[in-house]
Amino acid sequence: MPQRAVLTPRMSRNEQDRDQIAVVLPDDSELTVPRGSSVEDIAYEIGPGLGEDTVGGRIDGELVGKEVPVETDGARIEIVTADSDEYVRVLRHTAAHALAQAVQRLYDDVQLAIGPPTNEGFYYDFDNLEIDADDLPAIREEMESIIEADYDVEYEAVSVAKARERLADQLCKGPHVDSTGDIGAVELLEIAGAYWRGDEANPMQTRVYGTAFETEAELEAYKQRRREAQRRDHRKLGRELNLFSIQDRTGPGLPLYHPPGKTVLRELRRFVEGLNREAGYEYVETPHAFKTDLWRESGHYDNYADDMFLFELDDDEFGLKPMNCPGHAAIFDDGSWSYRDLPVRYAEDGKVYRKEQRGELSGLSRTWAFTIDDGHLFVRPEDIDREVGRIMDMIDKALSTFDLEYEVALATRPEKSVGADEIWERAESQLRDVLDRRAIKYELEAGDGAFYGPKIDYTFEDAIGREWDGPTVQLDFNMPERFDLTYTGEDNADHRPVMIHRALYGSYERFFMMLIENFAGKFPTWLAPEQVRVLPISDDNLGYAHRVKNELAEAGFRVEVDGRDGTIGNKIRTAHEDRLPYQVIVGDDEESAGTISVRDRKEQEAGDVDPERFREHLREEADERRIEPDFLE
Repeated sequence: MPQRAVLTPRMSRNEQDRDQIAVVLPDDSELTVPRGSSVEDIAYEIGPGLGEDTVGGRIDGELVGKEVPVETDGARIEIVTADSDEYVRVLRHTAAHALAQAVQRLYDDVQLAIGPPTNEGFYYDFDNLEIDADDLPAIREEMESIIEADYDVEYEAVSVAKARERLADQLCKGPHVDSTGDIGAVELLEIAGAYWRGDEANPMQTRVYGTAFETEAELEAYKQRRREAQRRDHRKLGRELNLFSIQDRTGPGLPLYHPPGKTVLRELRRFVEGLNREAGYEYVETPHAFKTDLWRESGHYDNYADDMFLFELDDDEFGLKPMNCPGHAAIFDDGSWSYRDLPVRYAEDGKVYRKEQRGELSGLSRTWAFTIDDGHLFVRPEDIDREVGRIMDMIDKALSTFDLEYEVALATRPEKSVGADEIWERAESQLRDVLDRRAIKYELEAGDGAFYGPKIDYTFEDAIGREWDGPTVQLDFNMPERFDLTYTGEDNADHRPVMIHRALYGSYERFFMMLIENFAGKFPTWLAPEQVRVLPISDDNLGYAHRVKNELAEAGFRVEVDGRDGTIGNKIRTAHEDRLPYQVIVGDDEESAGTISVRDRKEQEAGDVDPERFREHLREEADERRIEPDFLE
């Protein structure tokens, strides 16, 4: 690092002390540095090699450029290098600028909006830009010329006034790599429309999506994963397998479930109902809308009204419910409870409605109407540890049934919230204690809690490595206070229960979407809308095919007969394309012997099978909720 001689006035010892700050490093050690030292300066203080390798840093969790000064005593500092997980985000941030520069070179009068990195790559929004997918190769080629030119990326700090004068420039706080030559391999993926700041009242802009990696090999691996994700896209498979539709005439974000899709949802619901029954939950039901008096009392009106569908009827205002919890609190409040009655555990597969921006709606992943496998518990404070632990056991059983690996995070108080500081501190401390006592590794997600309480969130990974949000456990001291909920304690005095919110799937819609893509439409036998298809070799075998079908149906299985004209080869091919777990083939030989031939979707076959033995095999597989069909020896 170049050294400079700087003449400064002599300071008193007190002035020197005031001009020093202590920063906290990832190992919780402290380092004293001059106030205003940059992230890079601090890295050099730690070690010359680290200083040379620094590309950025985190100040109290915020990713920043290496030139950014640290002014706060006690700030937590992490150094980002090319070996850090965050490096690809820095690289992609710089790639977004290369995209903006390429577009400005190719198109006159274009105006820049924003261009952030994302988990998958980056995007940039433009005004006055009319392009389509055919234009992307030329833009990428221009980007690659900018990368090859290896332009330096220079940091310049400007005043707010100067920034206002330079609004047309690419003003950005970083972080960035040192030069465009460090960007690596890039690809432009697609074009979409987007509103400025996501507000539909603003004009539509053109958004260009792209991605960047350090090497061509990493980029090619990503493109292969993307092709696989497109093959598994639940919207495409939803049409092909007749699972659901979302139609313009019925409204955006409002899915319609067709019989096969409803069959999968019904089986998912039965599974959760069994878990709830074993855990002592009672089912309740609440309406789709409440007067806003209830939403004001719960705090939703002040904290969630922008996301609610509100309407007036006579002299009253109503709101479609965005959550089920106030209704469950109202049911609890209608009773008289002793400490002996607690915990009270309510469950409901409750339909809720949230007013997402139209541009954010996407298949089943983000909808206006969805169903939560909801549960709310009213417990004594001393029972929190036990009840949260039991819920976590239920979640583990649910996710492990689908062979899903998961990670856990503790989400703390958001900026927009209700309740006193001491209530939040108590709730967060108790959830942290539960996780620590169970020796569960978890990430801290500061500010991501619900507006009424902190929560434990689960994310799980699907078959191609993508992460999805899922189950949650939320601790709530606020709603019992707002609804004045009480129970009579051993001392005959009134006490305040604690409310626990939980969902084992998260929502049926998003979980269903994930399952479609995770299994690529090849559902486990217990979930499959059609578990078995009987294929007669000729019309002469139709009668026997229907007898086999009826015996399977009477045993509780979902089975159909393919009685169409056509060769057995075509029937097998169609059943395979429909992703069925099993095909049963019957011809003259099987009919005369009273047997069947069985073929699974892995194209494994077994002949001369006793139908009763096959039914027993199916029953075991379904009851055990096995992920893959087992070959019938």
